Amino acid sequence: MSAAIEVDGLVKRFSGDVLALDGVSFEVERGSVYGLLGPNGAGKTTVVRILTTILRPDRGRASVLGHDVVAAPELVRSLFGLAGQYAAVDENLTGRENLRMVGRLNHLARPVVASRSAELLEQFELSDAADRTLKTYSGGMRRRLDLAAALVASPGVLFLDEPTTGLDPQARIGLWGVIEQLVEQGTTVLLTTQYLEEADRLASRVAVVDHGRVIAEGTPAALKADLGATVLEIGLHDAETAARAASALAHVSEKRPRVFGSDIEIAADGGPRIATAALRALDQEGIEPLRFALREPSLDDVFLSLTGHTAEDGRPDEAVVPARAAGQA
Repeated sequence: MSAAIEVDGLVKRFSGDVLALDGVSFEVERGSVYGLLGPNGAGKTTVVRILTTILRPDRGRASVLGHDVVAAPELVRSLFGLAGQYAAVDENLTGRENLRMVGRLNHLARPVVASRSAELLEQFELSDAADRTLKTYSGGMRRRLDLAAALVASPGVLFLDEPTTGLDPQARIGLWGVIEQLVEQGTTVLLTTQYLEEADRLASRVAVVDHGRVIAEGTPAALKADLGATVLEIGLHDAETAARAASALAHVSEKRPRVFGSDIEIAADGGPRIATAALRALDQEGIEPLRFALREPSLDDVFLSLTGHTAEDGRPDEAVVPARAAGQA
């Protein structure tokens, strides 16, 4: 069975000198969540805009459910749903009216639009607010309605471009649950995010994107395993002490200690052995840590190790063209 999404060597320039994509390639299996992980400006949104036919690539090719996005854009637009970084719904309409409008824009029959709208309002726990205008909705409710709008036409592929941007932790976790339900029902999801815990929870495979290139790809577990089995965290009194400690700890692991102000992190296999060696090295220098702990590596550690900066850093974010629903990109 062919992949749901295929991307091969995508290149895209803006304003002549800005290389947004520099040969991006990946495949997304049907019925899975694939995460594009990277900071603002890494190229994630540009990939989504090409896959949703908003932009044409300068080089390379991409397909959705076997159809080339450049050769058959109208057909491709009928196959996917899109929820961008900002809720693309009309706050002057009710939740039900928004979904019915999207259904009509997708040329669905009126009875289908009515039943599908009611089904989605119930699925996204919005039935009680269905006939209220969006001006009365919370941010989390608007994001859920935006996702529901992207699903009115029952697309096989769903593009989620940083769908939980601006949501509080509770609303974010709630939306994660909805995405997991969709995948269980067979939907293929391409998720862009700079929330590393989001990719870790939802995605079966992840591509780490930085400066328009895929710099690592695999399952979250495999990417974390490449970093090492454990991470040693050491808290010191101040940045000066941390710098001294980092020099003393340089030999305890093949990975160099990373210093963050007054804190140090060391990624390594053999956690207990490394911890013992680290305590001995600090004792020889007369340095007493405030905090000393071993933990499993996270995708934050992977990204920092690969790029040298955190996912919150990066170039100014790419311009975003919101879409109301499936095929309305």
